[in-house]
Amino acid sequence: MASCVEQVSLETVAFMELAVHQATLAMDSLEVPVGCVIVEDGEVIASGRNRTTETRNATRHAEMEAIDVLLEKWKQNGLSEAEVANKFSKCTLYVTCEPCIMCAAALSILGIKEVYYGCANDKFGGCGSILSLHLSSSEPLISGGVPRQKGFKCTGGIMASEAVSLLRSFYEQGNPNAPKPHRPPVQKI
Repeated sequence: MASCVEQVSLETVAFMELAVHQATLAMDSLEVPVGCVIVEDGEVIASGRNRTTETRNATRHAEMEAIDVLLEKWKQNGLSEAEVANKFSKCTLYVTCEPCIMCAAALSILGIKEVYYGCANDKFGGCGSILSLHLSSSEPLISGGVPRQKGFKCTGGIMASEAVSLLRSFYEQGNPNAPKPHRPPVQKI
């Protein structure tokens, strides 16, 4: 599993603070508090927060929201598939919780350069906790000579306590959008 470096740059902390802000916005909207930003050349070019409840779509994780913003923007700018892949290869994602398997696979397919995350995702983590999709590199090539999956550098533990605190607060207050249990809880005697 990727681990946190001893010295974290001020730039990394600043971008992770922006991701934490997105997570707070998610929590304010009664969503699981996960947020992210995507950075290119030291500038935030997209941000996202969980919107699964709001959209009633389980794929609307923070990372997917930010990715879709960029894909739409780059499509409007007329970029080809190869140009989009080249742009992603220069981007860094900062996210409050380790990307799940779905998001890590998407990031790998898109060829993101690097990911920094806060806390580990012990149930669904795709960057070392469950699977290590950030280490993937597969062939054959898809159209345009772009590999299907590329590995990416991944560092965890950045502002992990802040990320865990948000998640803990959300789940302690109770998730009003969680499905109701089908059977009553077992009574302890």
